Amino acid sequence: MKARIGFVTISDRASRGEYEDKGGPAMQAWFARVLTNEWEAVARVIPDEQALIEQTLIELADVEKCSLIVTTGGTGPALRDVTPEATEAVCEKMMPGFGELMRAASLKFVPTAILSRQTAGIRGKSLIINLPGKPSAIDDCLSAVFPAVPYCIDLIGGDFLEADAQRCKVFRPAHAAKPSLA
Repeated sequence: MKARIGFVTISDRASRGEYEDKGGPAMQAWFARVLTNEWEAVARVIPDEQALIEQTLIELADVEKCSLIVTTGGTGPALRDVTPEATEAVCEKMMPGFGELMRAASLKFVPTAILSRQTAGIRGKSLIINLPGKPSAIDDCLSAVFPAVPYCIDLIGGDFLEADAQRCKVFRPAHAAKPSLA
């Protein structure tokens, strides 16, 4: 069975076709390089509207059954940056360690990383992670947090994700065996 991963680009200009979406393709390319199991992308490009972001995250988690949903854009301090607020509104549990680690990783490259408000949370059997909008920052942040992502998804009952250890070493406790295909 293929794992389902939701990809959401949150950008007024990209959603209107005025700006090329570089964040969504950058996220998908990262997973194509790292994951070794079969997976399929469920992609959306939407404007910075909190109600629409919430609706999209709910659809991807509850209807599309994506075990992992990654967003790009809308995590800064600007007035229209409301992705973290939308994520928090739809999640049952927030996972602040993801945002803390992403900011720490980004600070190695830019001092403005402290302005970023990335976060993560759990809705049902879905882990939602807010990433920055810049493709190089997406790579930095995913590389920092992904080692914990598959085990987190295991713990909430989502799809089993496997990664190429040469590209990203995933951590699972010894007792966390791959589920049988029975």
